[in-house]
Amino acid sequence: YAFGDYLELKSLGSLSGPTYQVLSQSKLLITAGMLYGFKGQKQSPLQWILLVLLMLSLCCYSIMGDLLDSHRKLQRDSTWKAPEGGGSAFGTFMAVLKVVVSCLCAVLSDKYMKDYKSEPIYMQLVQFKVVWAITLTVLMFIEANPVRDGVFHEWKPVTVAALVSFTVKGWSTMYLLAILDSMLKNIGEACSVLVIYFIVVFHVSFDDEYENETFITVLVVFLSVVAYLAAKDVSTKADKYDRMQLKGNVP
Repeated sequence: YAFGDYLELKSLGSLSGPTYQVLSQSKLLITAGMLYGFKGQKQSPLQWILLVLLMLSLCCYSIMGDLLDSHRKLQRDSTWKAPEGGGSAFGTFMAVLKVVVSCLCAVLSDKYMKDYKSEPIYMQLVQFKVVWAITLTVLMFIEANPVRDGVFHEWKPVTVAALVSFTVKGWSTMYLLAILDSMLKNIGEACSVLVIYFIVVFHVSFDDEYENETFITVLVVFLSVVAYLAAKDVSTKADKYDRMQLKGNVP
């Protein structure tokens, strides 16, 4: 997890936000593949189709947001030009590597947190975070000079706000992995796109306006999540019926 955080910062330093978001959506398919490899948890053909649909709809949402933002800037300033390219090959490699590492961590956490479920969740999380913090501290000394500049060099209120939000996200993610599974955790993150959209549009702190194109794209993401969750129950029942039929328990 610590290396995943490090790779995320490296990729964001070289890629635009929308490009990073598009690359990150591959985690749904990678997680599904790793779940089969580590836990033997299969996805039905219908679930694979819905996962691809969800991944592509998230990509459309990211691209749509970038295009609409560029359009608004062009309307305000006719001389404005969009930056060329979405980032470097190094940034793309870091983003893909981050997705792979993140999916691997989620699947392994899903597996072993349930194997050691007799141990309280908060104890498991503390064990995670201690090693996590030590690893990040080592990486900090490798990348920078905190002795000379200070650990909190150039910190701002925005930095503190980001720290608090990532802390809440990190602990919530680990609780979700302990209670649900890695695939449902990623599905939940995809569904959060709808919540974030309404906060950005209707909260007074943001100047974004309601746009039909963005809302429809977000709605497609949300309905893709609902379809996948509904298909999971149907696929489980169909698989159970097929096994019973093979055993001759049903006509």
